[in-house]
Amino acid sequence: MEHRYALISVYDKEGVIVFSKGLSNLGITILSTGGTAVFLKEAGISFKDVSEATGFPEMLDGRVKTLHPIIHAGILARRDDKKHLKTLKELQINLIDFVVCNLYPFEKTIQKPNVNIEEVMENIDIGGPTLIRAAAKNYKDVVVVTSPKQYPEILTVLKSKKVITLKQREKLAIEAYAHTAQYDSIISQYLKDRGTDEILPQDYTVSMRKIQEMRYGENPHQKGAFYKALPPTGEPCISNAKQLQGKELSFNNILDANCAIECVKEFKEPSCVIIKHATPCGIASRSTLLQTWIDAYATDIYSPFGGIVAFNRELLKDVAQELSKYFLEVIVASGFSKDVRAILSEKKNLRLLELKGLEKESKKEGLDVRSVVGGFLVQERDVWFADQKTWKIVTKTKPTKEDLISMSFAVKCVKHVKSNSVVFVKGTRTVGIGGGQTSRVDATWIATHKGKDHIKGSIMASDAFFPFRDAVDVAVNAGVKAIIQPGGSIHDEEVIQAANEHSISMVFSGQRYFRH
Repeated sequence: MEHRYALISVYDKEGVIVFSKGLSNLGITILSTGGTAVFLKEAGISFKDVSEATGFPEMLDGRVKTLHPIIHAGILARRDDKKHLKTLKELQINLIDFVVCNLYPFEKTIQKPNVNIEEVMENIDIGGPTLIRAAAKNYKDVVVVTSPKQYPEILTVLKSKKVITLKQREKLAIEAYAHTAQYDSIISQYLKDRGTDEILPQDYTVSMRKIQEMRYGENPHQKGAFYKALPPTGEPCISNAKQLQGKELSFNNILDANCAIECVKEFKEPSCVIIKHATPCGIASRSTLLQTWIDAYATDIYSPFGGIVAFNRELLKDVAQELSKYFLEVIVASGFSKDVRAILSEKKNLRLLELKGLEKESKKEGLDVRSVVGGFLVQERDVWFADQKTWKIVTKTKPTKEDLISMSFAVKCVKHVKSNSVVFVKGTRTVGIGGGQTSRVDATWIATHKGKDHIKGSIMASDAFFPFRDAVDVAVNAGVKAIIQPGGSIHDEEVIQAANEHSISMVFSGQRYFRH
């Protein structure tokens, strides 16, 4: 059998000693350089230095090591091409049959606090991606290995004296290209965010890493998985939540938990949000966490069954005791004490998600990316909130100071309800929510019907303007005393007239909150 060579150059040294020993025991000569060579030498594994093979030393502080024709000719030569083999023989270049390589930790580097641009740029790997791409291009003849997870299977095949099949090589090549593509994507995104103010570039790449494979997607006949965006955000969010107990999160659990988290982040005071099928069914901000649950639940006592609940504080024992009386799928909080976990552990299937930082005001940034068949829609995240100074009171009756506080709370709530949506609040708690309707009057009717015992004396918020006065009439008949809406309809005067006829106050916020 012709002598075989394996080039090993890895930043992540996990498992490389066992893998290298396995290759060496099979008579495969190892080529190595840099930190990997030092690591192998300390482990007593024999190897040939790349500089010895090329006759050229490492240079520029190690920036140039494997970037040499002798190395890349050995990788890229086609074994079924006689001209290629003749050229290598004439130049005394050995074929390289294995390339084992993973890359400098750019992703980890940029997550360091106060990292400087010099350190960032030094952690952009050049030789590694070049080796990987070359080997993957010639996968029919070269085995490209980019992850320690691949080592055991490859060694098992080689030790059994079997051939690594073409299908296996192709799979490794696909994984290799995915590895370098993701690497380049993270670099591109970081440098774009750091160096430009461009929000929607001509070319936009989304890089993700699978963190959970699910039993199924939205429905049992659909496959599903959860991916984390790269580079990861430090903002409190569903991808950073730590599961403390319960069954594995489902596709729908994650969608609903995300809605709950993003909604509860709107509020500084102790708050509770209850989500069912990706829309709130109860929201409250109060002085105590227990009261937030009581008030949020009272909005709609039927919908929370099997729902998701989020709190922006550490969960307390009295709240846990109350929650244990109900069937819930997920509870999210910034912390869970031992006593709380002991109480909730009796419900073994209940998922507990700990999310540090929910109690703090976090920086909200980034883009909202949604898939459509054949493409993506990309927009800025909806994090802007119109200052009360820009609001316009458009009716003869003026809102009180307390009304304005409730309006501010109501707008933050309605922002998270599926359009068309309306929300009724008293103080800083919801008493009626209507959303996901094809007409605003229907959303209003649903909200007043669900909250019929509590609507009187409430404040109403609408996510968009009223196209007609009908929804105003329905709300007033239910007992609403003030309305906040964006305004901007060609029928604004008709709507304002309706409010004046009923002697209620109306405010135009100038800001729409469609949520599709």
